[in-house]
Amino acid sequence: MSEETSLEENEKAGLASLSALKDESEQESTLVSIVEPKIDELGRSYATGRRKNAAARVWVKRGSGNIMINGKILAEYFARPVLQMLLVQPLQAASREGEFDVFATVKGGGLSGQAGAVRHGISRALVNFEPGLRPPLKAGGFLTRDPRVVERKKYGKAKARRSFQFSKR
Repeated sequence: MSEETSLEENEKAGLASLSALKDESEQESTLVSIVEPKIDELGRSYATGRRKNAAARVWVKRGSGNIMINGKILAEYFARPVLQMLLVQPLQAASREGEFDVFATVKGGGLSGQAGAVRHGISRALVNFEPGLRPPLKAGGFLTRDPRVVERKKYGKAKARRSFQFSKR
């Protein structure tokens, strides 16, 4: 009889501790889920984007959808439609096309790398402006920095892997 009562008491104590643990985890999850937007006094959000050797500083603010890169409009700086489409992708994924003005300065690399850097910066700045946009941008892969860079040249080789032409005689 005493064994049965001790088992019941242990089960009750275990259930009480489980419910207390559950209450604590709920409190922690509400604390973690509240993320404040990072907006400066001018109503802008800032982020840095990188791709290959290019680095972009990007500011995002509410507006009519203008995109300025190094003081030029989007179509003027990136003439290729593929690169223009690349920059608009994060805004489309977040369903915020035409709601934000983007101002970016970008240095280093070529046009393709610069477009990727600005895209990465726009995505991160959108999350800083509106933290609720993180799930769709993360699902689209816009927040992940592309780690691929050019492989270095090795000694005794013409390029990274290309050997000099072999001559038997």
